[in-house]
Amino acid sequence: MLAYQVRIALKSLRRTPVLSALLVAGIALGVAVATTFVTTYATVAGNPVPTKSDRLFAVQLDAWSPQRPWDDDEPEEPPDQLTWRDATALLASDIPTYHTAMHKAGLMVHPGGEGQRPFRALTRMTRGDFFPMFDAPFLYGGGWDRAADERPEAVAVLDEATNRRLFGGEDSVGRSVRIEDRDFTVVGVLAPWWPKPKYFDPLNDPFERPEEVYLPLGWTPLMEIQSAGNSSGWKYLEGDAFADLLASEQLWLQYWVQLDSPEQRQAYAAFLDAYALEQKKLGRFGRPLNNRLRDVMAWLAVREVVPDASRTMLVIGLLFLVVSAVNLIGILLGKFLARAPEVGVRRALGASRGAIFLQHLVECQLVGVLGGALGLLLAVGVVGAVDRLFRGAEEAGLFALDLPMLAAGLLLALVAGLIAGVYPAWRICRVPPANYLKQQ
Repeated sequence: MLAYQVRIALKSLRRTPVLSALLVAGIALGVAVATTFVTTYATVAGNPVPTKSDRLFAVQLDAWSPQRPWDDDEPEEPPDQLTWRDATALLASDIPTYHTAMHKAGLMVHPGGEGQRPFRALTRMTRGDFFPMFDAPFLYGGGWDRAADERPEAVAVLDEATNRRLFGGEDSVGRSVRIEDRDFTVVGVLAPWWPKPKYFDPLNDPFERPEEVYLPLGWTPLMEIQSAGNSSGWKYLEGDAFADLLASEQLWLQYWVQLDSPEQRQAYAAFLDAYALEQKKLGRFGRPLNNRLRDVMAWLAVREVVPDASRTMLVIGLLFLVVSAVNLIGILLGKFLARAPEVGVRRALGASRGAIFLQHLVECQLVGVLGGALGLLLAVGVVGAVDRLFRGAEEAGLFALDLPMLAAGLLLALVAGLIAGVYPAWRICRVPPANYLKQQ
């Protein structure tokens, strides 16, 4: 029956090609605009790690000045990073399944190939737990173990692009790469990976690509590696040596834990409170006890990763689709009423109102499907243009139409067809057949 209805709908569309093209174009324009804004919003507001976002927690300790809050606009909010001394002290806990302190750096990489020039690579100084905790996918090899963190060992993980640049994309596990003035052995190469947003460090640019090189955090003091990310402090540094920075109240490390059960979360919260109270006895942590464990989505909300403009544009895009569909109601109504004599004869021959309604609704949905297909093609180009506009050619790839977004676009097209077609289909099925039988 459905195939018959579709065949009748196709014949109807072919009888009025110009009008049909206008209907399809109207739906296509609405779908293109709506899908573009839905895609951008889903990218910035989506859950970047849905399988475990409720088990990963950003750790916050209030080690700020007793005289004023860290954020004057949010006086109850603790700092978003930790000092070196606090971060390394927390690593002594065996409560979390995984935990890591980390910071961003910019280090010089010296390729060994002839004609290759040194380049600066964004580097994440972290611990081996980083990779299983954040589900980082590997193309070759894997991360390092906790023993490599403690020594630390001269090991490195590269992203796929850096591995291609240095080793032509081959399996480079076991090969050496010179970073700054030291040789590091490659133990793993990440597969292409871009969490959107970059939830484990959203402090600078929450939508930038992850770092190119990963090294054990223990090399930070040994190589005196400065942070390339945010840093804040309420006291002047006492001295110019790197050791003075490590002992200071400067906040520059992010800290994450994976806690898989309520019991772990309760135990770890108690551990943080005990640590803060111990520091108070030593004359630090002069503010009221204010430790926080925030899961991924709560952390992104606090960091205001989703801009208000994206929500506004999402609403505008959906309203544009609705307006496009509503504008087509009059066209469809005129088209359907023009065939009222034909419908009257069909009704007289026994066709029910439901059958007439279904036939015309199928025609509207066919217009929606055709308009949706064209609209999705337009949306691919529009999304690409938006991506290049906001990220630039080198960083393109943030916004993309994946399968869920294509499915969402098609669903929007069907909804638009339904909005445009329900009233005209209802009107034509209510036409009294006797009026047209007399005329015939």
